[in-house]
Amino acid sequence: MSRLLDVIEHDIAPLTQAGVRRGDKVFGAAVLRKSDGTLVVAGTNQETGCPLWHGEVTTIRELHELPAAERPDPKECLFLSTHEPCSLCLSAITWAGFDNFYYLFSYEDSRDDFGIPHDLRILDEVFGCPKGAYAAENAYWTSHDIVELAGSLDTVEGNRFRQRLGHLQTLYAEMSRTYQSSKDDHEIPLA
Repeated sequence: MSRLLDVIEHDIAPLTQAGVRRGDKVFGAAVLRKSDGTLVVAGTNQETGCPLWHGEVTTIRELHELPAAERPDPKECLFLSTHEPCSLCLSAITWAGFDNFYYLFSYEDSRDDFGIPHDLRILDEVFGCPKGAYAAENAYWTSHDIVELAGSLDTVEGNRFRQRLGHLQTLYAEMSRTYQSSKDDHEIPLA
C-alpha cells in the first residue's frame, strides 16, 4: 500500500498538477508491475484535448504507445487510479485486459470533496447502479479501495497511512480548487 501512495504522490500528482493548470480534471492513474511494484507508466486527465481522455484512458493509451517488447501483459500489472473509475474508465480497464484496479478516492469523494458528481449520476441514470454499486468483483477484475484496505492495518501502520492520506487529501484539495476556479474557461462537456 505504501508503494501505491508513493506512486500517487510522486508520479501521478505532478502530472495532474500540470494538467489542472491546463484546465483538466484531477484524475490520474498508473500501471505498476505486480512482481516488484515498478512503475510502467503514469498518466493524467487530458479532457481539454478530448472529452474521452480521462486519467485512466490516457494511461492505458500511454501504456500501448510503449514498444511491444517493453509493454507488460496487463494481467502482470496493478492498475492504480487516484479516484474510483467512472463507467468509461471501468470499461477501458476491462477492455485493456487488467484483472484488478486500486483507487484512493471514492465516488462520494469525487462528488462531495471534488465537486464532480458525474460518476455517480451516470452509473445510476444510464446503468441503473444506484450509489455506484457496480460489481466490485466480477469475471473481469477485482477492485480495491485503498482506504478500506488500510482499515485492516495495525495501529502503527494505520497511523502512517492516515498521515500520508491527509497529505494527499490536502494536495488534491488544492488541485481541485484550481480546477473548480477555471473549469468554465474550458470546453469540457461534463465539467
